[in-house]
Amino acid sequence: MNQIKIGKFIAECRKKNNLTQAQLADKLNITDRAVSKWENGKGMPDSSIMLDLCKELKISVNDLLCGEMVDMESKNKNQEQLLFDLIKEIEEKNKIIWTSRNIIIFFSMIYLFSGVFIAESLILNEVWHTVTILGICIVFSIPCFCILKLEVSVGTYKCKKCSHEIVPSYFEALCAKHIGTTRYLKCPKCNKKTWHKKILHK
Repeated sequence: MNQIKIGKFIAECRKKNNLTQAQLADKLNITDRAVSKWENGKGMPDSSIMLDLCKELKISVNDLLCGEMVDMESKNKNQEQLLFDLIKEIEEKNKIIWTSRNIIIFFSMIYLFSGVFIAESLILNEVWHTVTILGICIVFSIPCFCILKLEVSVGTYKCKKCSHEIVPSYFEALCAKHIGTTRYLKCPKCNKKTWHKKILHK
């Protein structure tokens, strides 16, 4: 999606409806700074207010996402292109999330092994040695929770028995036994607990 084009289109429609940025913001219960960001191509309206925005501007969601008034002839073609662009955008964001997860894992492991090595090599006092190891493990557990959050937010988990794909809640994934990114979950389709392999849709 072309954010600059969409931003200019929002500004045009707003002016056509004799609304200032502040008036439009007031109708949508947001700040005029948010409207200014959209119009300057520095952000997009949140999905939760997109329908209300279109209602105030007297346009369709399709018009908004295309950044222009769409006639009936080209409507289907534009919808297909929009769908393709959205899928591509989601895939790009998923790649960034997965890469971030892997980077966090890498640096967390370096921290863990370095900390344990230093504690084993330099701290001779048994009490301080134990306290240091415990502290290292507690600090190491913090990024582990972030890693799981990133893992759950991308792709699905595929049931080994019936191939049904699910997206568990964070708590379900946290409580499940796992080997890497494969988790032991209950499948809502076959109603059995089995191993679910992580699937990244590309």
